[in-house]
Amino acid sequence: MSSQKFDSGKAPEPVGLYPHARRVGNLLFLSGVGPRERGTKEIPGVELDNDGNIVSYDIEAQCHSVFRNIGYILEDAGSSWDNIVDVTVFLTNMEDDFKTYNRLYAEYFKTNQPCRTTLEINCLPTPIAIELKVIATIE
Repeated sequence: MSSQKFDSGKAPEPVGLYPHARRVGNLLFLSGVGPRERGTKEIPGVELDNDGNIVSYDIEAQCHSVFRNIGYILEDAGSSWDNIVDVTVFLTNMEDDFKTYNRLYAEYFKTNQPCRTTLEINCLPTPIAIELKVIATIE
């Protein structure tokens, strides 16, 4: 089965050698999506010290940015939010951030309720507190 890769012109540039998404059959697999914004290394809601260490962060700002970036990738690949079928969520602080993340997730997924797995990990490749891995259908 052949596959096709997609790169969004609106989502942040990948931090490694991978596409934003890859289509295989009628499934669209998104690479991990974080809260950065395209064209900048700035991360919404994150304050860093001079050495690049996190001083403080706003999980709500990061969640909104991640969800927005996912929407950009889905749209540019010809899919949509309602076509999401599976979400894997990586949080760096489950105890402090899950409640806020879960509340915002419920707002974004009111009508479409995909399968979901949420994991706590000790860090992500950039100084972010949340990243999502998404699978969606595509026509």
